[in-house]
Amino acid sequence: MDRLADFILVRCTLTDSTALAQAASDFCAQSPIPMRRHRAAWSDQTQVAYVYGHLAASTMVTDEQLASVSQQWQQVCPQAKSAEVSRLALAFDAPGQSLGQGANYHYVVETDPEPGWADEIARWYDMEHMPGLAAVPGCIHARRLLNHDNGPLSFACYDLVSDETLASPAWLAVRATAWSDKARPHFTNTRRTMMRVMG
Repeated sequence: MDRLADFILVRCTLTDSTALAQAASDFCAQSPIPMRRHRAAWSDQTQVAYVYGHLAASTMVTDEQLASVSQQWQQVCPQAKSAEVSRLALAFDAPGQSLGQGANYHYVVETDPEPGWADEIARWYDMEHMPGLAAVPGCIHARRLLNHDNGPLSFACYDLVSDETLASPAWLAVRATAWSDKARPHFTNTRRTMMRVMG
């Protein structure tokens, strides 16, 4: 099946992140789908790595192409385990208040909406939550994408100056709105991952 994608995501397990940045560069440079390395990040707590390739434009990517890209990742990073390769379509994109500073951390919130709540949660994310978090000092960039292959479906990610940004009063205030209290209980399969940026 063809799926529209703006990014290719590799999610895998790595016990050692030493070679991650180089593997991400090789992966994107050698990909059968033209893309550039966007981000490589790793959690030392969970040993999970996320590698993003940014496509030059929104592109229809077939299942066959995705399988080829998956095989290529295993070639450039054979030490990776449990690799999942997904097509991500952009739903929201905003520069953060700290745009221009170095991204040291990458935070991802993945979730599926309860049945009947997809539209409401998308409105909350795109109209209030993502713009609000993008405006917090310490947030460099905020994006929400749709994961077409290895869910959860909603994929919100933030480049941060510090992992302490999540504990700041400004960040906590955005999370504590009435609309947030209405939307968040209808998240399912939620996964939150804080990672150090490796390249």
